[in-house]
Amino acid sequence: MNVRDKRLQLEGLTVSFDGFKALNNLSLHVDPGEMLCIIGPNGAGKTTMMDVITGKTRPDSGTARFGVDIDLLGMSEAEIVGAGIGRKFQKPTVFEQLTVFENLELALAGSRSFLTTFRARMSGAQQERIHQVLDIIGLLDQRDAFARILAHGQKQWLEIGMLLMQNPELLLVDEPVAGMTPNEVERTAELLRSLAGEHSVVVVEHDMAFVRSIAKRVVVLHEGSVIAEGDMDAVQKHARVIEVYLGV
Repeated sequence: MNVRDKRLQLEGLTVSFDGFKALNNLSLHVDPGEMLCIIGPNGAGKTTMMDVITGKTRPDSGTARFGVDIDLLGMSEAEIVGAGIGRKFQKPTVFEQLTVFENLELALAGSRSFLTTFRARMSGAQQERIHQVLDIIGLLDQRDAFARILAHGQKQWLEIGMLLMQNPELLLVDEPVAGMTPNEVERTAELLRSLAGEHSVVVVEHDMAFVRSIAKRVVVLHEGSVIAEGDMDAVQKHARVIEVYLGV
């Protein structure tokens, strides 16, 4: 089954924390190869939704399926990664004491230990894959630089590259342009647009100009439920979205 067969389908998800419903009968889908942006005020349930998809949080009720036969709610976090779902958090988590190339090499190794990874010889195909990803994320010229000296945006791109080394079919990306310069924001938009189609991409973001630049479909969450969806023009004119999120 390839990415064009893998549809994410969430139905009736409810998650409660001490009586507060972080998700309230949430239903949404991500089509194969789609770029979907999810927006909403703080506390809308965006992070909890991604926690459920990746196995970090178990819902009180509902279903989460990936493709035809993958029940995400019956799987561990590691099994979900193995099924083809990768998640990038807002703060980049790269190995700053390693070079850019070594970070990607380590990501390629998957479950192998750190020492085993750096004692092993890479195949030509593996080296070629790392170079492909370096080109995709725009860090070919920084391949031998230590991650600690990278700019903030470059660290974000490196972490996306580390996810790509695992060849995920669905990428979940949390606020990728927070703290970036305008040039970094533009480059990040180009990077994410280049990934859609080959991968399904879900982006959670507050920067409306950035969302407009990458998304054909936008879903708006509020109090754990979907209150609107459509293209950016449609959701920005939606009365409920204006009331709870965008203001007047």
